[in-house]
Amino acid sequence: ASDCSTIDCSTIPYTMPAHSSSTHSAALIVALDTGTSSTRALCFDSRGHKIGPTAQHSYQQVTTPDGGVEVDADLLFDLTMRCLDELLPQLDGEIVAVAASCFWHSLMAVDVDGRPLTKVLSWADNRAAPWVAPLRALLDESETHARTGCVFHPSYWPAKVLWLHASRPELFTAQTRWMSFGEYLALRLTGEARVSLSMASGTGLFHQNDCDWDAQTLSVLPLTRENLSPLCDAHEALPPLLPQWQTRWPQLAGTPLFGAIGDGACSNIGSGGTDQSTLAMNCGTSGALRIVLEDWQAPPPRGLWRYRIDRRRSVLGGALSNAGNILLWARQTLQLPADWDAQTARIGPEEHGLIVLPFLAGERSPLWNARARFVIEGATLDTEPVKVLRACLEGAALRFKAVGDAVRDAMRDSGLNADVDIIFSGGALDASPAWAQIMADCIGAPLVESREKEASARGAALLALEAIGAISDVRDLPAERGRTVIPDNSCREVYERALERQNVLYSHLYEAVD
Repeated sequence: ASDCSTIDCSTIPYTMPAHSSSTHSAALIVALDTGTSSTRALCFDSRGHKIGPTAQHSYQQVTTPDGGVEVDADLLFDLTMRCLDELLPQLDGEIVAVAASCFWHSLMAVDVDGRPLTKVLSWADNRAAPWVAPLRALLDESETHARTGCVFHPSYWPAKVLWLHASRPELFTAQTRWMSFGEYLALRLTGEARVSLSMASGTGLFHQNDCDWDAQTLSVLPLTRENLSPLCDAHEALPPLLPQWQTRWPQLAGTPLFGAIGDGACSNIGSGGTDQSTLAMNCGTSGALRIVLEDWQAPPPRGLWRYRIDRRRSVLGGALSNAGNILLWARQTLQLPADWDAQTARIGPEEHGLIVLPFLAGERSPLWNARARFVIEGATLDTEPVKVLRACLEGAALRFKAVGDAVRDAMRDSGLNADVDIIFSGGALDASPAWAQIMADCIGAPLVESREKEASARGAALLALEAIGAISDVRDLPAERGRTVIPDNSCREVYERALERQNVLYSHLYEAVD
């Protein structure tokens, strides 16, 4: 591969080819969606509707006894290529763009020839946790958070880079390139590694207002901007596919490819959270609450993060490591009856007398304590499994409430209307109507279902449609909405007190991250 540090992405704008400008009705967008458990290829039409089949291949990230969570880069790339092999022959129409959504915060190293030197490290890889404290000795965390939108946490690159420098110093040469899997995908397909502002914004090395790598953070780390990929905005196309891929997929010869966008940003766009009027809540294995803000310059409040979709749009919110995994754990661990959801719904708020800290996978927003663990307080010999389940679901919902309150407070502080719609997506709440009601009651606002089940892929496709001029703005294609879960207002004070008790228990067990 060429030396990617010398490439200026702004020199490669995209112009709609003459042969595809006559109509957008037949235009097809192929979206590659690389998640943390599967990679998929899907197709959308010019109205943002999914058409045709989904080509999908699952994989498992490898965990290690010391807290590692990683996957082989070439395995993941090969699975992605297999998805394209399976999808493309089934499409009938002109493919006008290839878009990509990729999981945020991954880190890997490649050599000068583009060969992987490490596995792809997940945000959930916790091996860098001991390097958070040394990072605080090098940089002021509050000032760094204001610039980069990221706290000091093993999810992000700074702590991981310090850990890798200590454990594998041979990696740190002038020729090594550090990148996300999204950039590795671009490198293998086009010969050049390009990073979108969106993917870069989730590293902890990116200055959110300047839309550039953050010089102050880089100054204390054993790498330079020459070790990183050049930045591209969401509307800037990658170089063309390499000849072997054009031969393999003639349908994509001459088709513009766009760099991977962070999956959370894509999920917001695809599910209907396209501007400051809608707060998007995702409740899958993990969870998040995010809102899109245009021309936002304020630093993120303590406990929240700020990333980007593109140069114009930021995403403000928080991520929760514990959501659907709590329900899965409870169903696998507790001796629950067959009608567990119906029984859960019949238990009143806080009727169980328990306090749960739902940190099976540690904690991210808003306290960012990777050491936090799952705790049940108040159980007796008389505590029934369904009551434990209810307490677990309430405990997780209270963490969503804490993040949602912080996002809305930040909007009020900036003079924005915080009385926004809240849409939800992700399979966890579909699996438990009782939990959906608990979530609405805890958050204290109606929750509107997004029926876009392929939100991340759809968001990437909408951004590509915007980039090629097929639509003027992603807001032109609203998401389909479903049922509304109305909160029981009589529960508001009960859950306010429950959150206070949860926070008190937490403070007794852990020191909150300053």
